[in-house]
Amino acid sequence: MRLILAGRPTEEDTMTGSIDGLEMFSSPEKGRGLRVSRAFSVGELLFSCPAYSSVLSVTERGSCCDLCFRRKEGLARCGKCKKAFYCNTSCQKADWAMHRLECSAMVAFGENWCPSETSRLVARILAKKKMQKGRCDSEKILLIGEMQSHLEDEDNEKKERTELDIAGLGRFFSKHLEVPSHKDLLTLFSQVACNGFTIEDDELSHMGTAVYPDVALINHSCLPSVIVTFNGTLAQVRAVQDMKPGDEVLISYIDLLYPTDDRNSRLRESYYFTCNCLECQNKQKDKVKLKVRKQSDPIEPQVISNMTRYAKNTIREFRAMKSTKTPSELLEMCEQSLEEMGAVFEDSNVYVLHMMYQAMGVCIYMQDADGALRYGEKVARYYSKRYHPYSLNVSSLYLKLGRIYMALGRHSAGINALTKAMAIMEVAHGKDHQYLKDIRKELSQK
Repeated sequence: MRLILAGRPTEEDTMTGSIDGLEMFSSPEKGRGLRVSRAFSVGELLFSCPAYSSVLSVTERGSCCDLCFRRKEGLARCGKCKKAFYCNTSCQKADWAMHRLECSAMVAFGENWCPSETSRLVARILAKKKMQKGRCDSEKILLIGEMQSHLEDEDNEKKERTELDIAGLGRFFSKHLEVPSHKDLLTLFSQVACNGFTIEDDELSHMGTAVYPDVALINHSCLPSVIVTFNGTLAQVRAVQDMKPGDEVLISYIDLLYPTDDRNSRLRESYYFTCNCLECQNKQKDKVKLKVRKQSDPIEPQVISNMTRYAKNTIREFRAMKSTKTPSELLEMCEQSLEEMGAVFEDSNVYVLHMMYQAMGVCIYMQDADGALRYGEKVARYYSKRYHPYSLNVSSLYLKLGRIYMALGRHSAGINALTKAMAIMEVAHGKDHQYLKDIRKELSQK
């Protein structure tokens, strides 16, 4: 897959591995980063980057092509393992060098075949390194081995998870893989943990994981200048602010819904730094994000503090219980927490919004359209005020609502919601993205 640049590449660009309109630089505060060398407008493509390596989630097998991640019906099944699916023979042949790492192992281990998604991705990276001669199209600026590692910063819990992943790598992939030293594996797993991207569909459902060395150069800000979206496994970087020469290319590594302390806690936990952007310095939006109910007698600060602690614990518990509780139990947990928080917090409070969004997701899973709309409509009142104008969190919410409305025959409401989603996606994904073509098709059929 050829790298699509923001401008036409010259022969010199191709040889030196640069990207037109971009340059790597070093800053005292953040280390390496990317900045633009020309102006870019909102919605304009800075660059596209094919995955150095990618892996489809096992939960998506049968629904998506293992190579290109395209979601479609009538996929062709691998004749040997019966577990991998492809658009056609072209995709199957193109993926064989990677699929062969898993194919015979899945047959041999049967139901006991259970490597983590990270182990599967690392196996593919190792195989690609062995096959690749020179730079590939995802390493125009940064080589895969030059990605940042934070091995020395990892706590014991993360180190234990990595050791399990390494054990899984040896158990399930040793037949077709030349495994490097334990030290090199630790470094590579750390690089993947810090630089890997989750590939999501138009509704932000997890599809798989990939690494993009050039995209990994982009630093974080809670006031991002660009957004990374995916066209299959191709990463596309588009401006969400007008940019002038010299401006740094900045994305958000995390969900920006939450207040400053929460965001930085997540950044320290996953990426080992604290953000010092203007939003984190002035904390202007925190008061609105943590809105408390107005009452004749003001709520005591200690009550607010206790409820905030309760909300954070509930969110943490819900995340941990998602795979062990039944949908009805999860919905009950959402409803109970919303009742508790509702005594102190406004509906616009981000912790309330979080649990309402989770309740909506559970209702969708349970095929309870009315329940999903009841929660989703409340969330929609505030989401666009809590996120930046081109947030995928907002577009995905409108997509879900629009499709539910359409399924219920409420076409006017459905068209309105889908149109709002499209307005965001035309900037974030580009007007010609397959997702937008699919939505236009949905609308034309109604």
